[in-house]
Amino acid sequence: MLDAQPWVAVVDDDESVGRALQRLLRTAGIGARIFRSGEDFLGALGLLAAQSAQSGAYGPQPGCAVLDVQLPGLSGLAVQRRIAHTGMPVIVITARDEAGVRDEAYASGAVSYLHKPFDGAHFIHAVQAALGIVPAG
Repeated sequence: MLDAQPWVAVVDDDESVGRALQRLLRTAGIGARIFRSGEDFLGALGLLAAQSAQSGAYGPQPGCAVLDVQLPGLSGLAVQRRIAHTGMPVIVITARDEAGVRDEAYASGAVSYLHKPFDGAHFIHAVQAALGIVPAG
């Protein structure tokens, strides 16, 4: 069974940031699931892939991943490299805006790079673009 509504994986170790982004996405009609580490996110992707393989259907994979650069364990950029083969759009977010990190994120295929704190409307626009959603109005 195909998942009709795309959802966004928000990977940020700061629980308040994850919840705030989830609420912001909800206001735009976009579902989100929060992961506190890159390992948690990659583990969930593995489970979703296994479930879809067993059922023969497409699993409810996220339509986009929002990855914080600084995470415990695997960095957001390391996670981005590990999922690059999936073609999943990635938006990189960070509190420390460094040119080298930004360049690496884009070179690895990020569709957007946002420096915290960022404007909520800009964030929603970036997610909508990554999901292929045309904003109403």
